[in-house]
Amino acid sequence: MRMKSLMTSALGLCFLVFIPMAAAVEACDLPEGLQREIAVRYAGAKLVRLSDLSDDDRGFFQKDHGDSCPGLVKADFYGDGKPTLALVLIAKSGAKEKAKLVLAHDVAGRWETRIVDTTDGAPVPVVWSQPAGEYRDVYGKKEIRATRPVIVLAGYESWAILYAWTGNKVNKIWLRD
Repeated sequence: MRMKSLMTSALGLCFLVFIPMAAAVEACDLPEGLQREIAVRYAGAKLVRLSDLSDDDRGFFQKDHGDSCPGLVKADFYGDGKPTLALVLIAKSGAKEKAKLVLAHDVAGRWETRIVDTTDGAPVPVVWSQPAGEYRDVYGKKEIRATRPVIVLAGYESWAILYAWTGNKVNKIWLRD
């Protein structure tokens, strides 16, 4: 009877530990066709995951975004109702790590990708979306009136850049420098 009790406790502990870990992993899963596109087009790059962040940055991200993926966000960025994913891909470039903000847009069942920006990868950047609205840069000189959701790329405790689609191009402003 005691052995059965121990087994039940151990099984319960496994569920408490491994189920949340599996959910966190799933948050970073890409659609299959996009996985292939990224593997071919951006060979050697990987999607930023919670494990890539420093302890402090992981805490900041999880405080605001829970267990969502720090390198992936879905938004109706172009306003056409078709899936758009903003990805942060990191790859080694010599001794340094580089990060790329890539927009992946599902057009007629095919993923079109484009690099929107690059950073030196320090700190490892994260991405999220914010609603349409008015945004002013950190210097108070430039403003974006976004009619669609925007994408924010940020290096915690360092910098943050907002990207908005204006109908014909991606505009950006620095929210923090």
